[in-house]
Amino acid sequence: MKKIKKIVFKTFKILAILSLVLLMSYGILYILAKNSNKLAINSANGYYLYDKNNNLYTGSNNQWINIGDISDDLVNATISIEDKNFYKHQGFDFLRILKAMSINILNKDTIQGASTITQQYAKNLFLDFDKKWSRKIEEAWLTMRLEAHYSKDEILEGYLNTINYGGIYGIENASKYYFNKSAKDLTLAEASILAGIPKSPANYAPTQNEKAAKKRQKLILKSMYENGYITEEEMNDAYDTKLEYVGINGSDNSNTLMYYQDAVLSELKNIDEIPESFLKTGGLKIHTNLDIEAQNILDQSIKKNLSDSELETSIVMMDPNNGNILAIAGGKDYNKSQFNRVTSSKRQVGSTMKPFLYYTALENGFTSTTTFTSEKTTFKFSNNKTYSPDNYNNIYGNKSITLAAALAYSDNVYAVKTHLFLGEENLVEFSKRLGLSNNLEAIPSLALGTEEINILNMIKGYASFANEGYSVEPHFIEKVEDINGNVLYEYNNHKEQILNKSYVYILNELLSNSYNKNLIDFNYPTCISIAPKITKKYAIKTGTTDTDHLIFGYNKDILIGGWIGYDDNRKTESSDGTILKNIWVEAIENYTKDKEDNWYKTPNNVIGVLVNPITGELANKNTKNATIMYYIKGTQPNLSKEDIDKTIPVIKDAEQGNN
Repeated sequence: MKKIKKIVFKTFKILAILSLVLLMSYGILYILAKNSNKLAINSANGYYLYDKNNNLYTGSNNQWINIGDISDDLVNATISIEDKNFYKHQGFDFLRILKAMSINILNKDTIQGASTITQQYAKNLFLDFDKKWSRKIEEAWLTMRLEAHYSKDEILEGYLNTINYGGIYGIENASKYYFNKSAKDLTLAEASILAGIPKSPANYAPTQNEKAAKKRQKLILKSMYENGYITEEEMNDAYDTKLEYVGINGSDNSNTLMYYQDAVLSELKNIDEIPESFLKTGGLKIHTNLDIEAQNILDQSIKKNLSDSELETSIVMMDPNNGNILAIAGGKDYNKSQFNRVTSSKRQVGSTMKPFLYYTALENGFTSTTTFTSEKTTFKFSNNKTYSPDNYNNIYGNKSITLAAALAYSDNVYAVKTHLFLGEENLVEFSKRLGLSNNLEAIPSLALGTEEINILNMIKGYASFANEGYSVEPHFIEKVEDINGNVLYEYNNHKEQILNKSYVYILNELLSNSYNKNLIDFNYPTCISIAPKITKKYAIKTGTTDTDHLIFGYNKDILIGGWIGYDDNRKTESSDGTILKNIWVEAIENYTKDKEDNWYKTPNNVIGVLVNPITGELANKNTKNATIMYYIKGTQPNLSKEDIDKTIPVIKDAEQGNN
């Protein structure tokens, strides 16, 4: 008992000293704040996002609303739950601070906070939420300046117009998004739901977790009742009201557009040229690479194929020639999950790793028809270690097959043989060259994509194949201006040639066989199921693990990469891969429907030869599955001069996109 009294006395003594210091410091600082310049906050808290055609598509305060036009219920709910003494304090609620400090000291943990609405608004005026002490001091100083120069209603108006309501910024935007009405028309039930979101937008957005949102609503309604804003009957009626969430913002009905916005804001924080505070820019105009048409195409394809499933997805559409990200889906529905899998997730990439392996093989003397035996194989290493990779569905040719066939079937044994033949470090070094990852381990299974890689890194790697050998950086932002149009940042589109154009061409032709019926033999090309939907020529590679399905495919105009699976790493079904293929093919076909079939021109040092694609033997009149394979001149199968002359028309056909 004496020990407890001693702890309590010591705690109160510390708090008393701190209180005195805080009050004295506040008095001095408030005088300084009163004599400082008035902040121009009404135009200092906005960002405006423009698409690739310079059309405004969203903004943090493009729906600014005056405090007098906001529902009283929303205002009262916010004050009651966030800062009930808002109209009584001068920016800092010292009694609340002392209470929070005592609770935290006694529990030896940060259990309770004491930020006021003014403090939270000060934080919103910054572009990021760095927790450095210098930032906290700056926020405290800004809080005092706000209180010294603005009325409570003006501060509250600014706060409500900038706070995060689940990826939707500002109360007017949020009201239209969730309920398709203005903030002035919100009912008590609607207002109390919205007021609960800012505490934890990812958890309390009703479209994300209605159960948690209702629990938070109950707490808010109770606080409103206890603080005299509503009666007990109104409290109960509001809680019992069944709400319908529209989940639209104006005329937009996209489930995925907000993922693009989040990715833009995430990239913005990493641009050194942008000041940390909106106050130094008066607001920002952010010009992005968003292609609204591409985003809508992607969104509709996901809705059509994935809406009724528990599966999640991440998909990227990019112009491979410059790295411009045209559209993304960080999940299938932002209303249900705001976790952006495009920017924040890493997954095993499976066989989509193999094109990187086979480009390395081409650089090291392999050709389209280099053969290894496809059979069940156990690889033995030093220290009695072994590795026994399995082919998908345990299908083996039990015969020699070409690199072309191995890539079309995604034969794992062939891939591991190639990987070990070249040396495991070769694939690691090539991955670094492409910018995939600097941390891949030189192990036998690397060729089968057992390492986890972010989809944007994979897109960057595949872009070098799609643009004939150049390194480009995937990016969302093209230019940033301050509110007056002064350019603060502009993307530097620097391209560096890192791959051999001729080898890239051969690889792209090999990848176009993923849906070629001529390669049907003991196995089927991996994309044969979507062949009827394909009207143009694409290079495509799929990948599968126990928990993941991936696809990357492209031509000269567009690169689309996607993943499908479960966030909790549950095992997937083979049919889930079919869903992803259908999303991909519908997206790319709809995007390119009004465009020419834009395939690659055959380099002068590359020759096309008709061969049996499974065995690699030269085709003859009895070869039913004769297919053009491409070689660096001098590495093709033995041909007479007469045979070479016969291949010239074949090459011309290939240049026109015939396969």
